[in-house]
Amino acid sequence: MSITAAALRELHRIHQQLAELRDRLERGPKQVRIREANVAQLEARLAEARERAKQMQMAIDRKQLDLKSGEQKVLDLRVKLNGANNNREYQSFLEQIAAAEMAGSVLSDEILEGLEKIDQLGLATKEAEKNLASGKQEMEKARQAVESSAATIRADLVRLEGELVQAEKALPADLKADYERVVRSKGADSLALSEDGVCTGCGQQITLNMQNELKLSMLIFCRSCGRLLYLPE
Repeated sequence: MSITAAALRELHRIHQQLAELRDRLERGPKQVRIREANVAQLEARLAEARERAKQMQMAIDRKQLDLKSGEQKVLDLRVKLNGANNNREYQSFLEQIAAAEMAGSVLSDEILEGLEKIDQLGLATKEAEKNLASGKQEMEKARQAVESSAATIRADLVRLEGELVQAEKALPADLKADYERVVRSKGADSLALSEDGVCTGCGQQITLNMQNELKLSMLIFCRSCGRLLYLPE
């Protein structure tokens, strides 16, 4: 069983490039999904900001109705005050008017405070809308980039797979089963350079006998990690 180091180097190069291309092809849709998830999160934040503004506006509307009702109550009490039959009744109406006016003053303060919050929530909503628009733009850019690069990557994969078929023809027939086994197990890491008597795949020293066999173009697998070894140029 013998094969040149150059043939093994070529096999390793092709496997590594194939792995890189497949990773890029798989990574593209993942990047799009990440941006889609970000957009969904931004949409949720915008919906939350709008809902908070809506609830605040509804609360203010209710208080404004209560304020108008209170003002009408004061007017009605003043009419009754003018028609009071005695001092006790007159005093009672005065106390009711004072309480209603105090409640109206509190409502007015709460309405003003609520209107300020409405302004703040409006700014937060606009910011959320801006962030969502930006997120959608990034998602679309990522989607277009992935779609445009996918065709090129697939073409490169087809080309390299063809090169791999040709490169594997240099393998001796009695080695193919072991080669295919290690490729199934380790993929692009199925081969490793042996440099200065060390397997660069796992960092373990190989024996002098194995080093000599490598120089004779014999097929050697690292005893530590199982990679198919080859020598540098």
